[in-house]
Amino acid sequence: MKIKSILLLTVIICISASMKAQTPIYLNDNKPIEERVKDALSRMTLEEKVRLCYAQSKFSSAGVPRLGIPEIWMSDGPHGVREEIQWNSWANAGWTNDFCTAFPALTCLAATWNPEMSALYGKAIGEEARYRKKDVLLGPGVNIYRTPLNGRNFEYMGEDPYLASVMVVPYIREVQKNGVAACVKHYALNNQELWRGHIDVELSDRALHEIYLPAFKASVIEGGAWSIMGAYNKLRGEHCCHNDLLLNRILKGDWAFDGCVITDWGGAHNTREAALNGLDIEMGSYTDGLTSESEFTYDDYYLGNSYLKGLKDGTYPMSTIDDKASRILRMIFRTVMNRDRPWGTFTTEEHFDVARTIAEEGIVLLKNSPVAKKEPALLPLDDSLYKKILVVGENATRSLTQGGGSSELKVKKEVSPLDALKALYGAKIIHTQGYESGRPLYSSVDEIPAEVSAKLRDEAIEKAKEADLVIYVGGLNKNHLQDCEAADRTIYELPFGQNELIEGILNVNPNMVMVLLSGNAVEMPWVKRVPAIVQGWYLGSEAGSALANILSGEINPSGKLPFSFPVKLADNGAHAFDALSYPGDNVKEIYREDILVGYRWHDTKKTPALYSFGHGLSYTTFGYGKAILSERNMTLNGSIEVTIPVTNTGNREGKEVVQLYIGDEKSSLVRPLKELKYFNKVTLKPGETKNVKFIIMPDDLKFYDDKREEWIAEPGKFNVYIGTSSTDIRSAVGFNLQ
Repeated sequence: MKIKSILLLTVIICISASMKAQTPIYLNDNKPIEERVKDALSRMTLEEKVRLCYAQSKFSSAGVPRLGIPEIWMSDGPHGVREEIQWNSWANAGWTNDFCTAFPALTCLAATWNPEMSALYGKAIGEEARYRKKDVLLGPGVNIYRTPLNGRNFEYMGEDPYLASVMVVPYIREVQKNGVAACVKHYALNNQELWRGHIDVELSDRALHEIYLPAFKASVIEGGAWSIMGAYNKLRGEHCCHNDLLLNRILKGDWAFDGCVITDWGGAHNTREAALNGLDIEMGSYTDGLTSESEFTYDDYYLGNSYLKGLKDGTYPMSTIDDKASRILRMIFRTVMNRDRPWGTFTTEEHFDVARTIAEEGIVLLKNSPVAKKEPALLPLDDSLYKKILVVGENATRSLTQGGGSSELKVKKEVSPLDALKALYGAKIIHTQGYESGRPLYSSVDEIPAEVSAKLRDEAIEKAKEADLVIYVGGLNKNHLQDCEAADRTIYELPFGQNELIEGILNVNPNMVMVLLSGNAVEMPWVKRVPAIVQGWYLGSEAGSALANILSGEINPSGKLPFSFPVKLADNGAHAFDALSYPGDNVKEIYREDILVGYRWHDTKKTPALYSFGHGLSYTTFGYGKAILSERNMTLNGSIEVTIPVTNTGNREGKEVVQLYIGDEKSSLVRPLKELKYFNKVTLKPGETKNVKFIIMPDDLKFYDDKREEWIAEPGKFNVYIGTSSTDIRSAVGFNLQ
């Protein structure tokens, strides 16, 4: 018996050793990912490779069950993890444990001008996505703010490519530390929602490379993004979700992107381009999927059976499917098959604190004046001066985490401005709605019955007569034709009769604090009459708390505008030409303003903005000294250090964003008057001075020469402008490039 036991044990050990030796490399986390990808690919059938490339449900794509390779689950972002959707329907799944934290919209994040806030944001939302077992978070968005009518601007990071580039990188890195792929969107030129599915954008290579691509490039090269979402629109005749120039030549060629390209839902349009032009995962085509409303199944997607047939008959080279499958496997091993990724957390107090902190730091104080001469500025509020404070406006109570399209959130907590102000000032606060936005009955100001508007307006004006102070909380919302996916705004002015309401209140009570909640600039015909104006964005779960802390002075505002506020719509570069420049003719659109987007247009064309890019006030004041250069000449192999002293000249601690712009005095091609190249947000105590330093490199002086297809810097004089906005320049100095 002893001999038999020894023999049996020997057999078991041999079998165990044999099984261990045969364990596939792709299952071994200790092996380099590229080895795992190669091993898994070698074991897959052609059918299994193709099946990776298209959806299996509304928000998931298939794995390889035979090999133990799991499916991929995606979730909409970028401001929170979307509630669960049914397997094959856009209807909500009806879960009770999918309430999320709503973080501020990305316009607010950009307005912080603080990469540390971006890192906090990415860490927290990445933790929520991981806890909800999501492998891909569909965000962040970095499309450039070209026109204030774009319905989706609130999801993006403003008009300047450098600001967007700096702010997006920490977000991506921190999300992906959770083993969740960031999916940067919408690549590229999805700068309007009107006709987004087919509008063909025509623009120069200079504008493409200087304005619209840098934030995507930074996402890939510096952020290390694991996935990219294609845009709906066309570029030069090809849809962006399968566009040879964007995907093969630039993204995967020039930038060496090793991740996945995922369509926006329904963004694929034919098998040939999808097969050959760089698309990896197709989502949302024939959006009814397997339901009785559609004859199409998921296998009928463009990268489904028709692609498989083309591979088998030689229409498409096998190298295309091997590349797609390798990229998808790489993302799977980085996410769902990464055993070292943390578990994540969800709707914690820490996350609510993050949401509030970002909101507080992104709120922009646009204007702060006294109501009468010799009086102090209206903000921060001194509640001892007021016995009755009237809060006017639907946005004081309306949930602004709902609506807007795919960014709609089901939140665990949302503090309204009215509730926060009541908590702070108690019985002094009274509220009246003032206007009706139509939820969801009306979509534009013309559809609101006149009697509804008149009654609400008259009630607000009557109550304003008796109030010591009016806090107006209005702006836009996420209704259709407002800040909302799938449609652009149709007017630049405030909707729902708000301008008449504001003027009526000011006629009886000039003591008004204006709080605008929006993701876009708006026309302000009453701007000279309102003493204090706050741009509040869509602030998420802690919206009211953040606003109350700013208005009361608990927090000193430090946000800066990430885009310009034109006086009128025609002052914006996209709207300064004919309709072919915006919105196009339903087929084609030409970016006639070229590289002169936002402040570049206002500066160069000498068309002043109402509020400039980078503008934002504080409850303290800052003094700037003289900028000093380490050198007066630079070579293409050298650098120059710029130092400028900044002093808090007020009586309370504050944060200042020191902005450095560079202008080329003479160039062979048209260049903007100046361009943002660096910024630094510094905290200063009263009376404190800090020397803020920047290092100017030769790359900061370059522009894209589309004839030579390269970035060049021409010898000559360059001017350095340092200030607190694009127009409030406190010091300027020049140097020569030799």
